[in-house]
Amino acid sequence: MRPGDPAPSSLSFVAGLAVYGAIRTFLPDVPMLLKWPNDVLVSGAKICGILLERVKDQVVVGIGVNIAVAPAVEGRAVTSLAAEGATTDAAGFLDQLAREFESYVGIWREAGLAHILEKWETLAHPVGMTVTTSDDGGKKITGEFVGLKADGALRLRKADGTLIEIRAGDISIG
Repeated sequence: MRPGDPAPSSLSFVAGLAVYGAIRTFLPDVPMLLKWPNDVLVSGAKICGILLERVKDQVVVGIGVNIAVAPAVEGRAVTSLAAEGATTDAAGFLDQLAREFESYVGIWREAGLAHILEKWETLAHPVGMTVTTSDDGGKKITGEFVGLKADGALRLRKADGTLIEIRAGDISIG
C-alpha cells in the first residue's frame, strides 16, 4: 500500500474487474456478471474465488479461477473456462489476468475508488435486482439492490422501504 491509496478492502473490486476482463478475453460472448463484493459469474455459475488478507502495510490478493475444471460445490452452480468453451491454459490466463490487474490497480491509484466502483456497477447485477444476505445472527434479509456507497458498501432496500448498508458478507441474487 502507498500513501494516498484507497482503502485496502476496495482491492476486492479491482480484483473482480481484473478477473472479469481476463475471462472476457477468452470468452467474449458468454453472459457474465460481477456479484458483490467480489464474485464473477459466467453463464450464471461461479467461476472464481477472491480473498484479501492484510499483512502489516501490504495486502495479499488471492485469486483462484477454474480453468480446466470446476470442483463440485454442494448447493452452488460452478463452471470453468474450459466448460464454457475457452481454449487457454493456466499460464495464458495468468498472463492476461496479470495485465488486467496491473491496469486496474493503476486506475484505482490514479483515478480513485469512485472510478473503479462506477465501472464495477456497469458489469454487476443491475440495480433493482432482488438480493438476499444474512445478518450477524444468520437471519435472512431480502431486498432490492440500489447500488453501492462511495466506500463500496452494498445498499439494499428492504420490502418495508428501509435502506440498509452491507459492508461484509455474501449475497445471493435473483
